Amino acid sequence: MRGSLQAYKRVSVDSQLTSASPHRVISMLMAGAIERLIQGKAAMEQGNIAVKGERIGKGLDIVISLRTCLSMEDGGDIAANLDALYDFMIHQIYKANRENTTEPLDDVIGMLREIKSAWDQIPAEFHNMTQLG
Repeated sequence: MRGSLQAYKRVSVDSQLTSASPHRVISMLMAGAIERLIQGKAAMEQGNIAVKGERIGKGLDIVISLRTCLSMEDGGDIAANLDALYDFMIHQIYKANRENTTEPLDDVIGMLREIKSAWDQIPAEFHNMTQLG
């Protein structure tokens, strides 16, 4: 039963991605990173090493993807600042995983929430102007 539910969840996400604006895709990536890092933190606190590594790894992959989506040519200072923040987050995620400590994950989750909150405030008329890659 659980496998069937997961399959439907994947179909739902896939269909959302297919019809999503570039702005929405970035918002979904940020939400996914936050969710995976929270799950990784919970697994760390429970001593579940396998799940910790898998979830933190997925969160890290998403943050790296967010960083690679930045348009440094068009984004100016904002893109440069986000690039530096994502670089910091990547190092914090590595640190949390290596040292098995939750504080760096809390920092990253908090930063991602703030960035996502600001991102989600962008008016709808600008959503299709977002550049990916």
